Amino acid sequence: MSDPSSSEPGSTPGHAAGSGQHGTPTPTPTPQAAEVSGEASASADPLTQAQADVAILQAKVSELQDQYIRGQAEVQNARRRADEEVSKARKFAVESFADSMLPVVDSLEAGLAIQDATPQQIREGAEATLRQLKSALERNKVLAIDPAAGTKFDPHQHQAISVVPAEQEANTIVSVLQKGYLIADRVLRPALVTVAAPK
Repeated sequence: MSDPSSSEPGSTPGHAAGSGQHGTPTPTPTPQAAEVSGEASASADPLTQAQADVAILQAKVSELQDQYIRGQAEVQNARRRADEEVSKARKFAVESFADSMLPVVDSLEAGLAIQDATPQQIREGAEATLRQLKSALERNKVLAIDPAAGTKFDPHQHQAISVVPAEQEANTIVSVLQKGYLIADRVLRPALVTVAAPK
């Protein structure tokens, strides 16, 4: 019995296996073609990834720039507000001190308005005005430095005018020639004093 496949001259088994539905041969990719295609795909993936990374970094840079600009604006606003607060504090401090001085001015003007004041009335008026002045200074944290005799000499608050012999411990205050003053714990003017000399 004869083989059907051998009845047609020129036909081969390989040719029949490679035929398509309509008898058209299906091309089989060669190993070289597959390798080239893989290299192209491999080269395209890193490029795409690099472009994506660059886009992410650019977005991050833009975000950081915006944050920096906002931070600078906040710093400038804070500095401006601080300057305004300092300016207001100085202004109001002067206003408060001036306001506390007004009653003293009123008392002096009232005393001077009395044409026929007696020496006793003048003295009483001066004493009352002095009390007002001291009270106003104390309200503004201006306190007198008036050390008692025998107090140890303090170069931070006292200024020695002279050293005199005295029956007391050396380097202590003998007398106060002029009061000193503090303003908020800072020496506005040291007290002028005499100091006992070493024996």
